[in-house]
Order: sequence, then structure tokens, then C-alpha cells
Amino acid sequence: MLTLLGFCVIDFLWLSLALCFLLAFCVHRLSRYLPTGCEHSKLYILFQDLIRYGKTKGPLKRDHWLRVFDIPKRWFWHFYAISVGWNGLLIVLSLHMIIWGQKFPSWLTDILGFLTTGGPVAVRQVPQVSAVLVQVLLWVHSLRRLLECHLVSVFSDGVIHIVQYIFGLGYYILLGLTVLCSDPLIIEEGSPAFPLLSQLRWYHVAGAVLFSWASLLQHRSLVLLARLRTGGSGTVETLAHRVPNGGWFELVSCPHYLAELLIYVSLGIVSGSHALTWWLVVLYVLFNQALAAQLCHEFYTSKFQSYPQHRKAFLPYLL
Repeated sequence: MLTLLGFCVIDFLWLSLALCFLLAFCVHRLSRYLPTGCEHSKLYILFQDLIRYGKTKGPLKRDHWLRVFDIPKRWFWHFYAISVGWNGLLIVLSLHMIIWGQKFPSWLTDILGFLTTGGPVAVRQVPQVSAVLVQVLLWVHSLRRLLECHLVSVFSDGVIHIVQYIFGLGYYILLGLTVLCSDPLIIEEGSPAFPLLSQLRWYHVAGAVLFSWASLLQHRSLVLLARLRTGGSGTVETLAHRVPNGGWFELVSCPHYLAELLIYVSLGIVSGSHALTWWLVVLYVLFNQALAAQLCHEFYTSKFQSYPQHRKAFLPYLL
């Protein structure tokens, strides 16, 4: 039925995730209009506990049993470690197929077949340069974030919910599969080698440029956040939260979340802008990061009375 509508399993998964986070964003924004006392209900607290993490959990009055499911936020690096390993493996398998004509392992073709056509892939298909470039850029992004978690970021005692942790572990695995699923694979019966360089187009360069700029924006924003807790020597002086200033923090509360969205948009451009599946991923990232930024913005405005009124949460001058 989904195939008849132009959707496959992977499309349905990303669309469902995007709609879930859009719904969570809307419910949270509307929760301010709830009657007095509703914010103390167990259902409301459970909902807020599932969408919040880190410092945004602080104002939430949670029961003791909910704290059993807390995982240290500093374990974020686990997500990127898995991504570096998994997506690195997929890059190697793709290059082996392109250069030496080795087919994907049967377990991988079965998974891709289920996610795209509902069955196994019958003909050998060779990834295009767009998919390989997206794989490489995604791997570079994951490696950078892994290094930043260890060398730049200064984590406090903030926590995430175990459901968020499990979701994060599976997220980059699904993302790597999505890159292959969204690729209009070249069907070849003859020679496996395909002239990748001849496929290079202007949008590959444009996407790579945007990716580089957005990655730099995210890195600089994370450095500014880390400097709020470190002294001139780089040693940690405090774990307290302070008002970030400088760079794009003058426009939005969470420029690193905005940069994350732009990174995924850049990958969509590199993919050729024709893949519905990847733009559903971008839609998910938009709603996911918008929710996280809104919660962070509310934390700043409630904690610091002198917080700049002109700053938006996520999108300059808009949201």
C-alpha cells in the first residue's frame, strides 16, 4: 500500500519520526495554556521527561522512579562512535562494489531490499557518486562530533532518558542505511567499475561548501559554549550554566542546532535534491532540533532575567 502511494518502508519511518517530533513540539508549545495544576500530572511530567535532556530537565519536578531511567548526557559520544564505525563499514563496502565489483553482503542487500522494495534486490546495483559523497561527509561529521565530545565539550551532570539513549544508538545505523536507500542506484549487468568522477556536478560542490561552513559554525558555537566553563588555561572552572555570547549566539540561543539542520540540508543538496527519502530526514531534523532549541531557549529566558530579548531560539528572526 505504501509503495502504491510512492512511499517505501524507509520513507514511512522518517515521515513518522518527523510527525512525532512535530506533534511533540506543538503539544509543548500549547502546554502553556493548560489549566493550573495540569503541569503536576504524571502524564505531563512523563511527556516532558521524554522530550527533555541535559539542562532542560532541571526545572522539571520528576518523581524518583523516573530518575531510574537517567543516562549521563556525556555518553553522547557513544552515538558518534557507532556512526564512525558503522558508516565507515558502509563506505568500505560501497567502494569495494564500485572498484572491485564485489557485491554487498546478503544481509545488507536483504535489509536494503526490505526498506525500499519490500523484498531482496534482484540485480547488482552500483552506488552513484552522490551516495558515496554523502556517506563520506556523514562519516566526517560523526568523527568531528566524536572528537568534540572528548576534546571540546565540557559536560555537566546532565542526563538523558534511556529511551533517548537507545534511539540515539540506532539513529546513525538507520541513517547510514538511508543514504543507500535514497540513492538512485545504477543497475549494471557488465563491468562493476563506474566512472565516479564523470558524475560530479555543480551541486556536489555547492553542498560540500555548505557542509563545510555549517560544520565550522557548529564547531565555533560548541567552542564558545565550552569557554563558558573553562578558564584562560583551558581548565574547567565551573559546571554552572551561563549566558552564551558571540558568533551566532547573538541571533539565536542554539546556533549549533541550526548548524545541524544546515548540515543535513547540505547532504540533501549533495544527494542531488531528487531523493524524497533524504528530505524526509531533513524534515525530521528540522522538527527535532526546533524542539530541542525551544526547550533550551525557554531555560535561558527563565533562568536569566537579563537574557537578550531579541534572540530567537533556532531560526534567526523567525523562531
